[in-house]
Amino acid sequence: MISVHLHGQRFQVRAAAVILHVGCALLHRAPGDEYWALPGGRVEVGEEASATIVREMKEELGEEVECGRLLHVAENFFDLAGRRNHEIGFYFLVSLPEDSPHLDKARSYRGIESHLELEFRWFPIAELAAVNLRPTFLPDSLAADPLVFSHAVQREYP
Repeated sequence: MISVHLHGQRFQVRAAAVILHVGCALLHRAPGDEYWALPGGRVEVGEEASATIVREMKEELGEEVECGRLLHVAENFFDLAGRRNHEIGFYFLVSLPEDSPHLDKARSYRGIESHLELEFRWFPIAELAAVNLRPTFLPDSLAADPLVFSHAVQREYP
């Protein structure tokens, strides 16, 4: 995975899945996290970011997904567990299969990321502003109609 520690910071390249269905977005979080994020993971060396999405969704949810167009590129600067992070994120529009068992909006789902059990849940797009969703540019960008490509710089520290 592309994740290195330089000058007291972690630098990483991440690919995230924007999974939308019937006015809702699929988000996930790790145990103990107070915030939600789009599912995805770190890009491996030599791996296309779109392939990261397909691999991560297979690993985390057991789903074969279709990775569509690139929606956002984000430069994200944030603190996590007392460490500064600099992340380059690629956000792709992703589709679940029409017969996916994960399309039921009335329940949460469990997924696996290495040794962590992840929680996946659908949230109405119109209510994302009230959700602790990271990076914080996402509620507005996911509510845009139509969805348009954007470049975001999200800085939580100076």
